[in-house]
Amino acid sequence: MNKIVPFKKEIEFETNIAEISSISLEHTLKLKEENLVSGEFIVSGTFKMTEASVNTDSFEYRLPFDISIDTKYDTKNIDVDINDFYYEVINSKILEVNIEVILDGLEEKEERTLIEEKIETLNENSDDAEEVKENPVDDESPKRETSQAIKSIFEDLDKNERYAVYKVHIVTENDTVETVIDKYGIAKNDLEAYNDLTDLKIGDKLIIPFHED
Repeated sequence: MNKIVPFKKEIEFETNIAEISSISLEHTLKLKEENLVSGEFIVSGTFKMTEASVNTDSFEYRLPFDISIDTKYDTKNIDVDINDFYYEVINSKILEVNIEVILDGLEEKEERTLIEEKIETLNENSDDAEEVKENPVDDESPKRETSQAIKSIFEDLDKNERYAVYKVHIVTENDTVETVIDKYGIAKNDLEAYNDLTDLKIGDKLIIPFHED
């Protein structure tokens, strides 16, 4: 299973940009913790300050990036890479970069494992259990609370909506946020969670999340 995570950044140059002569992207992203991918994008290349210039100047920008992964996934076999990269000179000072990171090798944990993890967290937070047991009247109270919490865990697993499939939609001339929402039958909040919808342009790529069956 894989997951695509979009990243958009406007880089402000100290000098004018007339033309990007060359550009490249490297990254240092890797799994730092069980559910955290962290590192930097390194965008570098050469540019011309004026269209008539025969000389080029070099640039390099480091852009920090963190990805928090849902704890429902097992990340032991994860592979982090770049799925797509494109750029646009917005004006004489601004270079916009668009990067798609792909997380490959994600595996969903078994439902039993998820329940065990939540129960373990619940038990760790039950520091008052021993004090309650000292009172015979309230001896059954911690057991009832634990039973109710376990029941809640099962209910949460059933009710919590997850996404496991992602599609890339390329914006066309007649596309608007509303037409994209209608086409894929998703909520605007879900679309905004994966995309910047403030200024859609032709050729932009939108990440469309789909509900698991």
